[in-house]
Amino acid sequence: MASTHSAESTGAATQLLDHPAEQDAARHRLPRQSRGGSPLLGVTAMTAALGATGFAASTAAQAAQPPAAPTAQVPAVSAPDLATPDEASAGGHAADPGLALAARIQQQADGRSTAEDEHARLAAAQEAEAKRAAARAATADQGRTTDAHGATATLPVTDYRLTTRFAQAGTHWAHLHTGLDFAARTGTPVTAIGEGTVTAAGWTGPYGYRVIQTLPDGTELWYCHLARITTPAGPVRPGTVLGTVGATGSVTDPRLHLEVRPAGGAPVDPLAWLHAQGLNP
Repeated sequence: MASTHSAESTGAATQLLDHPAEQDAARHRLPRQSRGGSPLLGVTAMTAALGATGFAASTAAQAAQPPAAPTAQVPAVSAPDLATPDEASAGGHAADPGLALAARIQQQADGRSTAEDEHARLAAAQEAEAKRAAARAATADQGRTTDAHGATATLPVTDYRLTTRFAQAGTHWAHLHTGLDFAARTGTPVTAIGEGTVTAAGWTGPYGYRVIQTLPDGTELWYCHLARITTPAGPVRPGTVLGTVGATGSVTDPRLHLEVRPAGGAPVDPLAWLHAQGLNP
């Protein structure tokens, strides 16, 4: 029994001497776990405490300070606009009274210049219109003149062009042309050249509708190829409408065929006779 107890004692002592590290490890394991978590909890608690303390101190400081005066709101600064030279100069003129006065003077000068230019333009236009009116009057004067009795002679048609001349050969007459043709639009008025009397009017075959006017000196004027006759007989004055231009008789295009027969005899050149009357067709 003594040996058994001695062996157990020896085994226990041996156990205590052989595994001191394991006992130390067992004794210190739990404290390491607690050390691993306790620092984090301590820092968090300290942070919360400091935050609460700072918030309380800030709140107390704000409560102790008097309310600040309201400050003016500063407008946001945007990117500068690119002003045109006129806008920039306008701003400079507004800032400088001298420049503003100079600008107004320049503006007035520009306005006067514009008014003068407009006046000159209107004067030029009026002058041009006066010249055109004078030219029209001169052209109209070529178509009328005054005879020895004070009557104004006039050309028989307007808006015409001369086509077949006196003594010219053609296919619409058997011999040489006996008159002067004024080509004009159908319906153009045919008027008496001078003062006289309508002595005959009607259809005459190749001449179509014809009006014969006898002048005071006995000269007969034949107005031929008329579309219609408006003055069949009686005295007429220069400009009296005798009929209208047509294409009756032996012609196919509208015209006035004019013949001049002194004393009712053989025809003469109407163009030369008209020139003698002061008319220039």
